[in-house]
Amino acid sequence: MKIALHNYWRSSASHRVRIGLGLKELAYEYVAVNILEGAQASEAYVAKNPLAQVPTLEITDDRGQTIRLTQSLAILEYLDERWPENPLLPRDPYRRAKARTLAEIINAGVQPLHNLGVLRRVKKLGGDDVAWVQPVMAAGLAAFARTVDEVGGEFSVGDSPTIADICLVPALLAARRFKVELSTHDRLLAIETRCLALPAFADAAPDRQPDARV
Repeated sequence: MKIALHNYWRSSASHRVRIGLGLKELAYEYVAVNILEGAQASEAYVAKNPLAQVPTLEITDDRGQTIRLTQSLAILEYLDERWPENPLLPRDPYRRAKARTLAEIINAGVQPLHNLGVLRRVKKLGGDDVAWVQPVMAAGLAAFARTVDEVGGEFSVGDSPTIADICLVPALLAARRFKVELSTHDRLLAIETRCLALPAFADAAPDRQPDARV
């Protein structure tokens, strides 16, 4: 079996999948897609990912048959179902739902509003992309923190990393890029520190990827 991840070093969604693959201890080929240069819009890539976004995960079995998956949370849930060791979702139904809730706060409520395509449109319309992003990120992280107060332990849901933490760590990194105030989020920062002590999180960091740029 061969796993290939088509991704971009700075993409939050790509970052999530790298963490998930690491937690599952799955080796993969890193395939860089330079979204700043429009590589995601090439005919060859759109054939893999019709929305022309990263990431795309390809899994080729021993018979040479390949499946392709897009959208980071769908990819993570597939990995969790196919390789149940080191689960990304809690077994308890309530905590599982809360982990998904936290993931969606970032995935649906925050990240789409600061992805590259949106920021380019904001600038094209004469807006300030940082001023656009900051309140969105601040509100999302505040909602995330309140939910963690209900179910958190050493990590966002209980005492093991879950899909919620996989979404949180890239979100905090993006928040720093856009100078979002994080001083009121001691608990989230402590969770981030615990995550980054784990090889799966540390190795997935954007600045450690082969296509990373300063």
